[in-house]
Amino acid sequence: MVGGVQIGALAACVVLFVPMVMAGWHLSRNKMLFFGCSLFITLAVCVHLTPYFPSVSDFATSFSSFVVFDHRDSCINLVNQIIWDVKPTHRVVNNTSFTPNYYYEKNWDWLKSRKLDACEFQKLDKSDASDLLNGSWVVVAGDSQARLLVVSLLRLVLDQERVDSIRGDLFKRHSDYDIVIDEIGMKLDFIWAPFETNLTDLVIKFKEKRKYPDVLVMGTGLWHMLHVANASDYGISLRSLKSSVVSLLPFSPELGTDGPVTGSVSIRSPHLFWLGMPMLINGMLNTEEKRLKMNDLMWHAYDRALGDSKLLRQTGGPLVLLDIQSLTWNCGPRCTLDGMHYDAAVYDAAVHIMLNALLIESHQRL
Repeated sequence: MVGGVQIGALAACVVLFVPMVMAGWHLSRNKMLFFGCSLFITLAVCVHLTPYFPSVSDFATSFSSFVVFDHRDSCINLVNQIIWDVKPTHRVVNNTSFTPNYYYEKNWDWLKSRKLDACEFQKLDKSDASDLLNGSWVVVAGDSQARLLVVSLLRLVLDQERVDSIRGDLFKRHSDYDIVIDEIGMKLDFIWAPFETNLTDLVIKFKEKRKYPDVLVMGTGLWHMLHVANASDYGISLRSLKSSVVSLLPFSPELGTDGPVTGSVSIRSPHLFWLGMPMLINGMLNTEEKRLKMNDLMWHAYDRALGDSKLLRQTGGPLVLLDIQSLTWNCGPRCTLDGMHYDAAVYDAAVHIMLNALLIESHQRL
C-alpha cells in the first residue's frame, strides 16, 4: 500500500511540476492564465490520487449515493419493484378444471437492492395507514379492478368484521359506493367509471364544483378492450383525460369557472394515481367473447396506447402508476381463477405501493 502511495505521489509531482516549469516562463506575464492552469492541473492530480486514499473514495461514494437515492422521483420510479414468493400449501379436494390443484400462500416484498433500501419502503400496519390517511378524502374511480383496490384499502384500515358487513353494498354490480370512517375522519368514494370518458367527466365535475379529493386513483381499459376493441380510440380518450387533469393543476381559487368561489377549495394538488391493467391469461378468461377480443396482441396495443398518451409520471404525465401489470405478471396464474381478476394479495400490494408513494410525495415518515 505504501509503495502504491509513493508511486502515486511521484506521478503527481511529474504531472504537476514539469508542465508548470515548462509553461511558467510563457505564462508569467499573464497571472490569471497562470493561476487557471495551475488550478486545473492541481484538480487533475487530486482526481489521480483519490483511489490511493480509501477514506476519500468512500466519502465521495457516500455523498453520491445520498444525492441520487434520496431524490423523490428516483424512489417514485422504484416503488413498483415487487417480488413474489408463491408456495403451495395443500392440495384441493374434489378439484375441477376451473380451480388450481393447490392452495397457495402468496407473500410479497420489495426487491432487495441498495437503491430500494435507501427509499425505505415499508408495509404499513393499520395504525400507520390510518395516521397517513387521517382526515383525507380518497376517490377511487374505474372498473372492477378499482373496486378490488377499494376492498384491499378497507381491509387495511378496518377490522375484518366491518369489511364483511359492507362487502354486499360494495360489490353491487356497476354501482358507486361511499363510506366515512369516523375514527380517522376519512371519506372513501368508489365511482363506477369503466370507460375513459367517465373519468374525464369526473375530473370536470371536480373542477366545476371546485372541490377536489386528497387522493385520486383512476384506472380503465378492460371494458374499452372488450366493448370497443380499438387501441387508437383508447389512446385518444386517454389524451383527453390527461388534458382535463393537467388543466386543473395546480388547484387554486383562480382556477375554474368565473364568479364567486363556493365551498372549500384546495390549494394543493391531489395525489394522482393510475391503476394499470392486469396481465390477461387468455385461456382462463370465462367467455368466448373475452378470449376472442382480449388477446395478447390487443392487450399490448392498449398498453402502448397508455404509454403514448403521456398520462403517467414516468412519461412526463401527472399520474403515478400502480403497476398491476407487473404485480399480476409476477404473481402468475396461481393468483387468479378467471385470468382477469386476481387474488387479494395483488391489490393489497398495490395499496401499499400507493401509500408509500404518498409518504414520499408528502415528505412524511412513519
